[in-house]
Amino acid sequence: MTVIVLTNCPAGLRGFLTRWLLEISAGVFVGNPSARIRDTLWEEVQQYAGQGRALLAHTTNNEQGFTFRTHDHAWHPTDHEGITLIHRPDPNATAPPSTTPREKRPPSGWSRASKRRRFGGS
Repeated sequence: MTVIVLTNCPAGLRGFLTRWLLEISAGVFVGNPSARIRDTLWEEVQQYAGQGRALLAHTTNNEQGFTFRTHDHAWHPTDHEGITLIHRPDPNATAPPSTTPREKRPPSGWSRASKRRRFGGS
């Protein structure tokens, strides 16, 4: 079984995938192609996804019974002691340092209107 999920991808790519897979919901494709066809489809998805994101999940012979791949997705598959898990980015992680000097950056507790009034910008 193969599942491909597309988000914000061109309509032509969706049409291309319907040649081999069934679209059961907007951007969700399922089917049972051979491994060679599945890998070829995934290469096409990666090439033509544009600004969109894609996720491929398919059955395989491992402890979980499936595996998955991502393309331009914030969540990434990570191997953890033989089991593939999804690594989600930490929303509380510190951002990289700004190039703006500290005295020019507004404090984070100010409202947007106060920041605009004091420091300008839109």
